[in-house]
Amino acid sequence: MKLDLTDEQQMIQAMAREFAETAIRPIAAEIDREARFPHETLKRMGELGLMGIAVPERWGGSAADTVAYALALEEIARACASHAVIMSVNNSLYCDPVLEYGDDAQRERFLRPVASGLAHGCFALTEPQAGSDASNQATLAVRDGDHYRISGRKQFITSGREAAFTLVFCQTDRAKGHRGISAFVVEKGTPGLVVAKVEDKLGIRASDTAELLFDECRVPTANRLGEEGQGFRIAMATLDGGRIGIAAQALGIAAGAYERSVAYARERTSFGVPIGQHQMIQWMLADMATAIDGARLLVLRAAALKDAGRPYGTASAMAKLFAAETAMKVTTDAIQVHGGYGYIKEYEVERYFRDAKITQIYEGTSQIQKLVIAREVLGG
Repeated sequence: MKLDLTDEQQMIQAMAREFAETAIRPIAAEIDREARFPHETLKRMGELGLMGIAVPERWGGSAADTVAYALALEEIARACASHAVIMSVNNSLYCDPVLEYGDDAQRERFLRPVASGLAHGCFALTEPQAGSDASNQATLAVRDGDHYRISGRKQFITSGREAAFTLVFCQTDRAKGHRGISAFVVEKGTPGLVVAKVEDKLGIRASDTAELLFDECRVPTANRLGEEGQGFRIAMATLDGGRIGIAAQALGIAAGAYERSVAYARERTSFGVPIGQHQMIQWMLADMATAIDGARLLVLRAAALKDAGRPYGTASAMAKLFAAETAMKVTTDAIQVHGGYGYIKEYEVERYFRDAKITQIYEGTSQIQKLVIAREVLGG
């Protein structure tokens, strides 16, 4: 794989890092503590083109590529994982499928405002009994003339409260199982759509995670994405790309915790010398650096394969698995490097540790990634 970054990719990476350091990091602890959605900084990210990076300019995006997206997302996550997951869902889980499967009228209405950062999108697949088993959808859409009536419950939906547009997956023909699932874009304020609950979470606290209830919610047939029965395929293809985003988020969390650990190891002294001179600390930092580099290579490989139009599902699963496990290990060790100070909220590594855990869970648990990889290894 060619590792040289283009001038455009480097420019987007540098721009994202500068914005993250100057605008996001100063508020990261505060919005985490208050569980406050960061409207103002997200608006500015939209103005910078970060909310629809791979979307063509015609539809409000930056017309960059997946590699640039992964690089930018890592930089945002170094400062704040909450900003990063909102950015990831917007780009990977909402913009990508609407661009890929929508028609021009849908792209104009549902994609342009989200890609340009004027609105947010979300992805509603998970249900109380449909997490890792995404095919077990209970939410039902019944055809009613030129509308569908949607009824059901969606759980753990990132940006579910704030999103102007929700990409929701429903059964339109239960007899067909996963081949009877269809996808619809539902606009905020549609009668019958209610935000029932916003979760109080361990980490990524400035990103809202909501439970959505649909009660005879009438949605025009023009809002259906793709054909009836195409929804499960849309969802699975979307998650392949989404895992690149979450892998980049996990990578950024790990990189941020590592950078703080290196700085602390240079400053903190014990037994008359900086703790970075003690072999036990050096080994922990060496392991962090090596794992982070490995995760970055896996993320960029998956992104490059997607940009090249080559199969990337297994590569994205590997990247997501390794980056998530790396994030959890690095942030755990970062607290250890900091000792007692790592356990208090004044030091950022405590927040990185809490934020890292979810990367092992959402958009496919680490165990599901292993199943995906193993099936490929064993030839299906």
